[in-house]
Amino acid sequence: MTAKTNSSESASTVHYNTIRIGEIDLFYREAGAKDAPVLLLLHGFPTSSNMFRNLIPRLAGSFRIIAPDYPGYGFSSMPDRKSFAYTFENMTNLVEELTKKLGLDKYAMYVMDYGAPIGYRLAIRHPEKVSGLIVQNGNAYEEGLREFWDPIKKYWGEATAENRAALEYLTKPDATKWQYENGVSDKTLVDPTTYTLDQAGMDRPGNADIQLDMLYDYRTNVPLYPQFQEFFRKYQPPMLITWGKNDFIFPPEGATPYKRDLPKVETHILETGHFALETHGEEIATRILEFFAKA
Repeated sequence: MTAKTNSSESASTVHYNTIRIGEIDLFYREAGAKDAPVLLLLHGFPTSSNMFRNLIPRLAGSFRIIAPDYPGYGFSSMPDRKSFAYTFENMTNLVEELTKKLGLDKYAMYVMDYGAPIGYRLAIRHPEKVSGLIVQNGNAYEEGLREFWDPIKKYWGEATAENRAALEYLTKPDATKWQYENGVSDKTLVDPTTYTLDQAGMDRPGNADIQLDMLYDYRTNVPLYPQFQEFFRKYQPPMLITWGKNDFIFPPEGATPYKRDLPKVETHILETGHFALETHGEEIATRILEFFAKA
């Protein structure tokens, strides 16, 4: 995949769109020329496409950028849990439908946190459509599920009210701010509107339970890891890893195993935490453009 150079001033203009998919209004950010190579940006927890707000203008001269918000996140619909199951399979279904409605037959993906299993589920459904992968603190190997995941694994093994309640702290303001600041040496680089916006989303009535549903359903990704790895081995997609070294949620032990299946993977371990774009956005953007220029 070769990035397209587009010097037009309008290329970096970001459009904020909403598309109807079934009963869901799916919000997405879009930028770049319609005929440029497509790059899907898939966000993590507890954020939204807002995490890519600075990256999109930097890449839009070379790609057609599509960055959706999943249901229950950002500006997409937040249907009641009784009418919509908050699962990774359903999130993948909606991203897949979005690509169909927008006529995206080939795309690279930037996957982070929750975006990794969503992107990889999409990849094993349509391997022929994936032109490349950018992985930023997104796991596909059991080596990457370390101490942070112990209470979550306990809930996976025994779905009691007590074990669920033990995870409620992850939906609270202190934990949200911690996700952005932990492992960051210069915290003045972290824009406070990030964790403030994320928390506003989780403070909506019913959203905390949505987040706990998603944490519980993450267990369904782990049995798929061998299929994700088989996709890597069989199709050898060009992959660039830019990983926050000090991330406690997805530590760098999750980055190393990719090389087992993708010998040509390009890996950069950055001196930062979970939301690496907040502190190393310019470096990541430059590495993406350089990587796809030679891919």
